[in-house]
Amino acid sequence: MPADLTFRRQLLRRKPLASFEDDAEHGGLRRTIGLFQLTMIGVGATIGTGIFFVLNSAVPEAGPAVIVSFVIGAITAALTAFCYAELASAVPVSGSSYSYAYATLGEFAAYAVGCCLLLEYAVSVSAIAVSWGQYLNDLTQRLFDFQIPAAIAAPPGAGGYFNLPGAVLVLLCCLLLVRGAKESAVVNTVMVLVKLAVLVLFVALAVTGFHSSNLHPFAPMGMAGIGAAASTVFFSFIGLDAVSTAGEEVKNPRRTLPLAIICSLVVVTTVYVLVALVGVGAQPWTAFSGQEAGLSAILVKVTGASWPGALLSAGAVLSIVSVVLVVLYGQTRILYTMSRDGMLPALFHRVHPRSGTPVAGTVAVGTLVAVLAAAIPLDELADLTSMGTLVAFVVVSVGVMILRRTAPDLPRGFKVPGYPVVPVLSVVFCCYLLYKLPTHTYLLFAIWMALATAVYLLYSRHHSRLQPAGDAPDPALHP
Repeated sequence: MPADLTFRRQLLRRKPLASFEDDAEHGGLRRTIGLFQLTMIGVGATIGTGIFFVLNSAVPEAGPAVIVSFVIGAITAALTAFCYAELASAVPVSGSSYSYAYATLGEFAAYAVGCCLLLEYAVSVSAIAVSWGQYLNDLTQRLFDFQIPAAIAAPPGAGGYFNLPGAVLVLLCCLLLVRGAKESAVVNTVMVLVKLAVLVLFVALAVTGFHSSNLHPFAPMGMAGIGAAASTVFFSFIGLDAVSTAGEEVKNPRRTLPLAIICSLVVVTTVYVLVALVGVGAQPWTAFSGQEAGLSAILVKVTGASWPGALLSAGAVLSIVSVVLVVLYGQTRILYTMSRDGMLPALFHRVHPRSGTPVAGTVAVGTLVAVLAAAIPLDELADLTSMGTLVAFVVVSVGVMILRRTAPDLPRGFKVPGYPVVPVLSVVFCCYLLYKLPTHTYLLFAIWMALATAVYLLYSRHHSRLQPAGDAPDPALHP
């Protein structure tokens, strides 16, 4: 066989569906997570600090019609969420869109998507951890009139020398993840319920100051403003894909995974729309521009008391903790799956016999992310999170269409409604948002992918578990 043909087949070989099922049953991870806890993982990864502050940037773009922008964002998120739900029910394993790409698009495409996810998770969790010190300082200032010195509460370039709170937060979350997936899910559930309670309390208090006159004019910037605000708020829906990283630790995954994805979307959308509706009804839309701690400021105006500010700051602090915990969890599971397939060194898929978790991989990830959070200002890398996320979304939507054609009889616990319109629309919208990203983001992404490609060529393709099998095609995918 010619060498160039062998190389091409290496790039395009697909992992047999039977191998996914065998890995899931004998991989070493324990099925301890139920529907409610998995839904809370999705909600915890999605509702971060964004909703506490996004109105300040979105309302000036759309006015009171920001409510419509949130609905548009939810519809867009639903397009991709439905695609995730179908693939999660058909290929119920860890690894999220990396695994789905391996089953549909081939090895190199899967590897590239996995690298996109690792980039997305590492940059986003580091950036989120960096901001934790700021919110923690705001809370301690309100409660105890005390602040952590800026020198150790912010990274270089952001007014400090070493972000100690961010590093400590990452390491504490890693210690919890090492103890076990079940324990981590329980703690996350508690934190998510608390921050949901804080947002529900905001709605209950702010609605007392609701005035319909604040909704006029409803769309001062027209449809252009509504569309611009929709792009702004869409990224508040990113995180639902975290549900699919838990495929091998979920009870009855073919049923639980799609249900958890859809339930997470419903909860998140309901909370966002209610917060937006009550927020713009409680004060004129022109008051949002330049307003700091928007939700806190609204409650102070409505109640005339200062305690709501401390309450909302506490909610933001808990939001960050739960997001860091869930994103670190997702990253370790993607690394676990890629390592098990031979794409990365074996370190990342070694499971501790007592805890049933990839301890070494979790420690390695936690150490790297803690260093990033402590010592590197990540403002310039923020758009890379969007790039990695949108690429993964496109792959999942395309994967649904490919798997429908190549494996039509594969058992699915959920099917995308309105097929093929829904996955096509998902691809179109994601490509539009990719087009809107700045040029420097593409440059940084290209550098990252060049490094990742070098690793694949020098290591991954030679260590792939499919390599000894002679690149035999999967009969399930090639009927």
